Amino acid sequence: MSPGVTGRVTVAVVGMGAVGTALAGALAAAGHDVVACGRRPLSNIEVTEGDSTATYPVRWAAAPGEVGPVALTVLATKIHDTGGAAEWLAVLTSAGGSVLVAQNGVDQVERVGPLVGAAGEHHRGTDSAGAGSAGTVVPALVYVNAERVAPGVVRTRRSDRDLVVPGTDEAAPVADLLAGAGLAVERSADFATAAWRKMLTNVSANPITALTGRRVEVLAEQPVAELAMRVLREAVAVANAEGAQLTDADAHEVLTWLQTLAPGSTTSMLQDRDAGRPLEHDGLTGTIVRLGDRHGIDVGANRTLLSLLSAVSPGASATR
Repeated sequence: MSPGVTGRVTVAVVGMGAVGTALAGALAAAGHDVVACGRRPLSNIEVTEGDSTATYPVRWAAAPGEVGPVALTVLATKIHDTGGAAEWLAVLTSAGGSVLVAQNGVDQVERVGPLVGAAGEHHRGTDSAGAGSAGTVVPALVYVNAERVAPGVVRTRRSDRDLVVPGTDEAAPVADLLAGAGLAVERSADFATAAWRKMLTNVSANPITALTGRRVEVLAEQPVAELAMRVLREAVAVANAEGAQLTDADAHEVLTWLQTLAPGSTTSMLQDRDAGRPLEHDGLTGTIVRLGDRHGIDVGANRTLLSLLSAVSPGASATR
């Protein structure tokens, strides 16, 4: 996406789960040409927020060649499904364009960059001579609480921010487009710290809700809150060892924020466990454990959660 792009653009969404469908709905509502990429046919998506439900038309593409290069690609697969999106990313960004990485974790650029544009063609073993620019990878922290009710149907619970992106010139055109679609977009001058702060929500709320089978209200119960704080403090120590700027106050703020979410708010990992899908534990809790071991940090609470999550997660699949 070039600086200053305005008006209607084509946006390809790879990963039409809860987050992908919610973002697709906002973009379609703003008049953009939204392409739902994947095996499951979709001609419309339905988004419910509060008492209001709206339906938006989308185009469906079963293969990358049915779309070609686009101005913006939204990658909303789970971390462990990123490799399965490689062909989509290479084709959709073969003439440049931008990729909004709407995934969890703290390494979105490192994870997705090798799959984009000319780099993606090389990754696939394809001759990339004459290919377009490498494309722009824009990592995003997703705060929209989205619940997938059925294919192409989501319920959202919005707060004061929907997405956080880097406050860089490179990310500005994508941020402008998203804000123009009615999304509350925060531009962070210290995105690394912001990403680790979001990681705090993921490594506390996701594992605990998935293992208890309960929604975020469970985090308000005292024994569970105490466990969540141990998990959060370990993650803060790892984050700071990795160069972030977090304190114990951040751990308390994250837990307080989670405890004040709208009743019924869910997590992606709980939804995946309820649906019998592979869990994202390796990319979240597993990251804390691996980095904790690298830095010699005691991450016992996260290690226990990782063991339990590994035991309950179905075998990982190559595609979503």
